[in-house]
Amino acid sequence: MPDGATADPVTQLRRDLAAAYRLIAHFGMDDGIYTHISARLPDGPGGDKRFLLNPFGLRFDEVTAANLVTVDETGAVIDDPYGAGVNAAGFTIHSAVHMARHDAVCVLHTHTVAGVAVSSIKEGVLPLNQWSAQFFNRIAFHDYEGIALNLEERERIVADLGEKQVMLLRNHGTLLLGRSVAEAVKLALNLERSCKAQIAALGMGLTPIVLPDDVAEHTASQYQKMYDKMEGAGGRDPEWEAFLRMLETAAPGYKG
Repeated sequence: MPDGATADPVTQLRRDLAAAYRLIAHFGMDDGIYTHISARLPDGPGGDKRFLLNPFGLRFDEVTAANLVTVDETGAVIDDPYGAGVNAAGFTIHSAVHMARHDAVCVLHTHTVAGVAVSSIKEGVLPLNQWSAQFFNRIAFHDYEGIALNLEERERIVADLGEKQVMLLRNHGTLLLGRSVAEAVKLALNLERSCKAQIAALGMGLTPIVLPDDVAEHTASQYQKMYDKMEGAGGRDPEWEAFLRMLETAAPGYKG
């Protein structure tokens, strides 16, 4: 496609999702061949639900727009250009969220050291700074039930998530929902550095300053307005554009 040309929506979604995988890898937030980032495709001709997922066995830094796998809501493969299939069990959480939350174009799940650590403490994310204040009163929690293979757990995940976009999977990791791939990635990056900053601050052995509730809520509202504007019709997202420019140097093959 010539430079400057606009890709069709499905092609653009594939590129954005591939970019998400590469960015999560670039920032050291992947976990070998495990965890997933999924994206909802437009419904098929018969109204069938379709989603994009990474081929099982590939590292996140090997994912491209062309090798993404199309699956249905059960994780069954519809189209598999790479031929490796998917980790259907790993799609358990994603399918539940996508089917219940039609606003979620992208669902992103991580097992980072910082995210798992904070998910393993009762208090979760504390409003210690501007980054973490973004998530004040906006994080859901789901108790650990073992490796997510039980389809019955999906209903409990959805119930615990409610209308929130961010969830701490207790003793497990994080789950982020985005109205776009860009939003999911930005939430994941901000949550990750919030967790890292919290671990660093509490690790100093000094007295942390927790923001007052009203200040934390005000900050979270400011972030929400910014995200809403970017997700609005025709809204530009200069942060996502900057990430994509970075990938042109760091991982130029992701579009292929």
